[in-house]
Amino acid sequence: MRRRLFVVTYFFILVNANAQPVKQHGRLKVTGTQLTDIHDSAVVLHGMSFGWHNLWPRFYNSAAVHELVTNWKCTVIRASMGIQLNDSGYLKSPARSIQLMANVIDACIKEGVYVIIDWHDHNIHQSEANEFFNLMSKKYVGYANVIYELFNEPDHETWPEVKAYSEEIIKIIRANDPDNIILIGSPQWDQSVHLPAADPIKGYNNLMYTMHFYAGTHKKWLRDRTDEAIKSGLPVFISECAGMEATGNGPLDINEWNLFKDWMDEKKLSWIAWSVSDKNETCSVLKPSALSTGSWKEEDMKEWGKLVKELLIQY
Repeated sequence: MRRRLFVVTYFFILVNANAQPVKQHGRLKVTGTQLTDIHDSAVVLHGMSFGWHNLWPRFYNSAAVHELVTNWKCTVIRASMGIQLNDSGYLKSPARSIQLMANVIDACIKEGVYVIIDWHDHNIHQSEANEFFNLMSKKYVGYANVIYELFNEPDHETWPEVKAYSEEIIKIIRANDPDNIILIGSPQWDQSVHLPAADPIKGYNNLMYTMHFYAGTHKKWLRDRTDEAIKSGLPVFISECAGMEATGNGPLDINEWNLFKDWMDEKKLSWIAWSVSDKNETCSVLKPSALSTGSWKEEDMKEWGKLVKELLIQY
């Protein structure tokens, strides 16, 4: 009897250790303000964001995705397609950009995790975004893994401008993909969630609004503002966060990070940490010694990377 119990317990642990969240939860939806699954149960996703594809293309491969899923236990991965910055951005190199994004998206589908297709921009490029999301929503319509993020961080755009931009793209996506989750940015680098809360987009299902925070800069005031937005009925998804200053540099504020983490746990908010890159900055989780294809050792990771990996494994 004891041996049988051991075998059953071992099998249960083995199966769950390799569980694929998309098989478990299926196509996600929004119920009220909560992300939920096909069983109408609350879902909270945790994962990593790749850095800008045009700055760190070396990590945009299936082996790096496998590392994040297998050893970091990510249930969601964010592929961040840089739009501007250099000649490798989407505006000047669309074909290469789409291929690098597809490398990550296709690998996430194979691994059975959720993937965010992130239009990583700070300015409005309406026609280009329309074309891109039309292509992506046609290509990936049959996959429950896919989440669309329309605008990484609007900076100085007003909410009416961001709303009009988003509505145009949502209409395009919904003509191809009627169900998958769509994430909508908020002004002032995704801190002004109170603005869409007062004037949300109507007429569509499965929309969520992004809030971003960096614990060294953003404090209780942003948690309070987000709480008020949620109370008013706004579904919120933390598609980017980290434990240092908003510059991506400076020391880790562990105390404030833990306050944010506990708050996200309490509110059942999904969150994604920034970022899989090797720049000489606090928020890049890897050092230049890290292989492009995963198998990252302890000595390849910075303090922030070690902290996030440990936390993801605990989840």
